[in-house]
Amino acid sequence: MRSLDFAPLYRATVGFDRVADLVDRVLNADVAQPTYPPYNIEKTADDTYRISVAVAGFAPDELNVEVRDGALIVGARKTAAEGERTYLHRGIATRAFERRFGLADHVRVTGATHENGMLHIDLVRETPEALKPRRVEIASTKSAPAIEARVEGQTAN
Repeated sequence: MRSLDFAPLYRATVGFDRVADLVDRVLNADVAQPTYPPYNIEKTADDTYRISVAVAGFAPDELNVEVRDGALIVGARKTAAEGERTYLHRGIATRAFERRFGLADHVRVTGATHENGMLHIDLVRETPEALKPRRVEIASTKSAPAIEARVEGQTAN
């Protein structure tokens, strides 16, 4: 197993401790990530995104979308079947699941829709005004008079 030393990163940057800790956690994760259900993440505009999760076989009331502790949690649990069914082939998995997506700072969920076996979750990144880049004006000092005063006070050789 590889071990990375982030000490140089801490020396050269300010405020990236969280990023380095996240990378370290991902590299040291021993738990395999679940592959069910499949999903897509797409960028729909500059600051908007959409996560689409394949939830075939689940009704909207069997799905749960929640934001907690900086993570988007999508889960589903099939309600008890009304009658016992006999399947000759069962290819549609309707097992319970929970999938987590880490949300970046200032990303919020704006809505979710269930359509044609897909759960679409819309997200938007809203950067606060205080964090947006701003131009800092550079004030000029009047240094010319100070230079003139020194020149007048000097004697010629």
